[in-house]
Amino acid sequence: MTALRLVVFDVDGTLVDSQGDILASMAMAFEAVGATPPSRKEVLGIVGLSLDVAMPRLAPDLDRDTHNAMVDAYKASYMTLRAKSGAAQSSPMYPGARDVLETLSSRDDILLGIATGKSRRGLDKLLEGHGLEKMFVTEQVADFHPSKPHPSMLQAALSETGIAQEDAVMIGDTSYDMDMAKAAGMRGIGVAWGYHKPEALSAANRIIDRFDALPQALDDIWKD
Repeated sequence: MTALRLVVFDVDGTLVDSQGDILASMAMAFEAVGATPPSRKEVLGIVGLSLDVAMPRLAPDLDRDTHNAMVDAYKASYMTLRAKSGAAQSSPMYPGARDVLETLSSRDDILLGIATGKSRRGLDKLLEGHGLEKMFVTEQVADFHPSKPHPSMLQAALSETGIAQEDAVMIGDTSYDMDMAKAAGMRGIGVAWGYHKPEALSAANRIIDRFDALPQALDDIWKD
C-alpha cells in the first residue's frame, strides 16, 4: 500500500510572482517613515520572512515602533495595490503551476499544503483570486507562527494531516524554506525561478528549473 504523502508549498516566489507589489509596498513602507527604500535585491532577499522580522533586517538602525509603523504601511499599500488589479493579476501564477497543482491534487497518495509568510487575510485573497480555495488541506500563515526558518509551520502541517516527516516535502524558492524543511526533519525541493538564487538553496535535496519537473522530482525523492 502506498503511503499518504504531503507536499507543502511556499507561495511568493514559488507559486506566484508577486514581486511587483512587494517592491512597491516596501518602498511605500520606507517612505511612510521618511527612510530611504532598500534596493530590489535587498527586498527580494527577505521575501518569505514574516514582516516583523523582515523590517528590522532591512532597517536595523530604526526602532521597534518605526518598524511596526512600516509593517502597517506595507500591509495598507499591498491591500491597495491588490484591490486595484485583483490578486490574480497582481500576483500571477508561474507557468505550469496550476497544471502541476491539479495533477498532484488528483493523486490518491498526495495531500497539498501551504506554508507562507503571508497573513491569513492575504493568503485567502490570493487563493480566492486564483480559484484555489479547496486545493490545500493545510494552510500555515504568519499570523500564528514564528517566522521562517523556524519549523513551526511545517510541524503544524504534519500534525494537522497526520503525515510522518519522512513522507512530506517542502517546495520553496528561498533558503528560509529549505532551512525550515531541514529543521522540521523534512526534505526540500528548491525552485530556480524564485527570489533567491539556486546556489543559496544549499539545504535543498533537489532543485528544479521548471514546474512540470516537480511530479517526477517528488517520485524520485521518495525513492531515495
